[in-house]
Parts: sequence; structure tokens; C-alpha cells
Amino acid sequence: MEILRSGAWADAPGEPSLLTRSREIPDVSFRAILDAFDSPRAVWTAPDEPAVVGCGAVAAITVDGGEENRFDAVRDGADDLFAAFDTGAPTSAARPRLFGGFAFHDDHEPAPPWEGFPSGYFFLPRVQVARTDENVQLTVNAVAPEGTDAVEDDIDAVAETIRELPAQGPVRDPPGVTDRRATTSRGAWRDQIGSALERIGRGGLTKVVLAQALEVTLADELSVPDALARLRSTYPDCYRFMIDCTGRDDANDETRSDTVGRSGPTLFGATPERLVSLSGRQIRTEGLAGSTGRGDTPEEDEWLAQELLESEKDIHEHDLVVDAVRDQLAPFADSVRTGQRTVRKLDTVQHLQTPIAAELTDVEHVLGLVEALHPTPAVGGLPPDLAWRTIRETETFDRGWYAAPVGWFDAAGNGTFAVAIRSAVADGTNATLFAGAGIVADSDPDREWDEVQLKYRPMLDTLE
Repeated sequence: MEILRSGAWADAPGEPSLLTRSREIPDVSFRAILDAFDSPRAVWTAPDEPAVVGCGAVAAITVDGGEENRFDAVRDGADDLFAAFDTGAPTSAARPRLFGGFAFHDDHEPAPPWEGFPSGYFFLPRVQVARTDENVQLTVNAVAPEGTDAVEDDIDAVAETIRELPAQGPVRDPPGVTDRRATTSRGAWRDQIGSALERIGRGGLTKVVLAQALEVTLADELSVPDALARLRSTYPDCYRFMIDCTGRDDANDETRSDTVGRSGPTLFGATPERLVSLSGRQIRTEGLAGSTGRGDTPEEDEWLAQELLESEKDIHEHDLVVDAVRDQLAPFADSVRTGQRTVRKLDTVQHLQTPIAAELTDVEHVLGLVEALHPTPAVGGLPPDLAWRTIRETETFDRGWYAAPVGWFDAAGNGTFAVAIRSAVADGTNATLFAGAGIVADSDPDREWDEVQLKYRPMLDTLE
């Protein structure tokens, strides 16, 4: 585990203090902020939470593949970081947060298209802007070895920069897709499903989630902030996220150009699946598994939803997920509560969803829950170790951060993480999209193929 420190903190002797200052500012476009400030950058927009954008790194925590426990390593690094923090944030929306995530496999090593995305990465942004229904809060994190004047000057300068940002124009049209290259042919997919079904039939393996990747070439360079804005209009109730890790190797170089700081791939998406939220002692998550399409008419849509609610195959797959999440949370809580199973309707797909809640028995960090829950059976399988091995031996591409935890946490250990499905990693005029399907005993390869193609639609629609 490595902690990279920027600016004065990197050069100062001893352990100078990290300081935070916040103030209310007029509303501002997140796209304008992303264009104005350096990488690394993150955007987080979730139901019932402030929308937050963070840019630049005061410090970054990097965990490479092979680290004995990457979740503990990130938590230890964060504890060291926050121990030096004088937090002056007056509201929960403005509190400093570390943004980042993990790769799906713990021994992940960055390779195309995942250059710059290690096994685990989180950064403390220099500039953080949070929007709630009430106001917009600017938070500046800085290093002030000689007192608070430096951070006061810094927030004044950042606020002035934001005030002078030009009005953001309309969201640009998608760049267009000129070429597609699937990592898995339909014939190979049937073979993969057949192999998985054989393993399930032999006993031991109950479910495995197999995925595909779709590489696309774009007609023009992609603006990820514009893509996020398009996703906002079609998936307003999903967890929309963006993160690039670019610049982490240059964290001590204050002279790097904006162009250099922005080069490299960016992960973004609009996922319906929350992994876990922790606030105080309250845990919230859900089981999300079982899928069907949307109808062309209200009547067809309702028919499909009812068919999903009555599908033995989808109910079985869904219940496996809910039961596993309950079991994974049981060591942390005296009781785990589940709500009513319903249909979650998205723009192109419908899912079975069951809300899950619990109260911690003892104080816990959200990363402890992330470790316990990742991967859920909705993106991995059951039992987890056997499903992981099947995924490794079957899939023909590197998952990278696809279907892995992405999100944020604060000094108190509170935070929210989503599962990075309905996602893509993009770099210039190239993008790679990902989608998967849960395979159980009575899965049909052709139906699962159609489900995967349906799950590509959110990302394809924002690119085409």
C-alpha cells in the first residue's frame, strides 16, 4: 500500500496538518468543474445523497495486486491520513471524502483498457463540490504546515475560479460508434454456459455470473462529463459515477500540465445496484437479480413485469442473492430485515429487487462491510470461491473494475459503495463496455445472450 502526497505535504518535514475549509457557493455545473480542475477526478450521484464532484489529489492511497488484504490496507492508509486532519466542514454534505474503488479480482494488475486502475485506489480531492436540495457547498482540502492562512487563501482562490467559470452550454450529442468488437462470440458463449451448467450439475456450484466485454471505436473523442449528463436524464434513480486515477504517479508534481493530468482511461456508469451504505450504525443495501426487458406499450410492460415476478428461474436466482447478502451481514448485526420483493423498472430493463436493512451491533467501518459483501452473488456467484474460480477459467477478458465496488467514505467510516455494472471504461475514441448474466441450473444460453445485449444498452445509448 502506498500513500502519495501532493504539494506542501509531500515536501514538508514531519507530518504537517491536513486542513479542510468549506463555504456555500452559487450553483455551478459539474461539467464546468470537471473541465476546470485537474485529475484525478470523481463524480458521485446517488439517490437520497448529495451529488458530489472531486478534483485534484491532496493525497492518494494505492493498493497493487497481491496485497494481503487490500480493504484493510486502504482503511489503514485512510486512518493515517485522517489522523492528521483538522476538519472544518460544517455540514455532512461538505465533509471530506475519499473517492475510489477496487478491482473485481484482488490480484488485478493494470493492463489495457485498465491502465492506471490498480487493485485499489482512493484519493482525497483538493476541490470538492457537493450539491443538495438546499445549497451547494465548496470544500477545499489543503496542506498547511504553517497554520490556517494557506487553506483560507486556497478556498478564496478556488471560489473565485469557480465564480468565473463560463456558463455551461448544452450537453453535446453522443460521439457515435463506428466499430464494435465483441470479446465473446455467440458460439463461444454457448460453450461457456454449457461448461458452467456442467459444473452446476456436478454439485458444489450453485450460480455463476459470466460476463462479456464489447470494445467500440467512436467517431469523435468522448466527453465523459457529457455522457454522465445524458445518463442523468435516462437513469435519474441509479448510482451514477465517474472516476479516473490519472495523475496518481504525478501527485508530487505541481507543474504537470492539464493535458498530462487528464490523459488516460475513465470509468463511468449508471448502476442500479448499491453494494452497501453505512451511516452511523444503519446499514442499507438490496438484492438485485432476475431480469427482463421493457415493453413497447404499458400493457406489454406490465405483462413482462408480472411474468418476471412469477418466473421460477428468476425468483430462484434472486433469492440466492438475498439469502447470501443476509448471511454476509449477519456477523455485523443482531438482525437483518428484508422488505417486499418488487420490480425495479429502468429505461431498457426490469429487475427483481428486495430492500435489505440492518443495524450494526458494534462500530464498524464501511470498508469492512464492502469486504464482506464483495462480490455479491448478483455479480459473482455461489459459493463465492468456486464461482470466482469458474469466472477466471471461463471468461476471455479482464474484468478490471467492472462489477467491483466503487464509491466513497469519510473519516468516521461512513460511506456508500455501488457495484460498477452498466459501466464502461473510455479513453479518447475507444471505449469498452461490460455486461453479464447469472447462470443457474435451468439457464438457457440464448436467453442469457439476449439479456447481456440488453444490458449493454445504457452505455451504448449514451455513445451512439
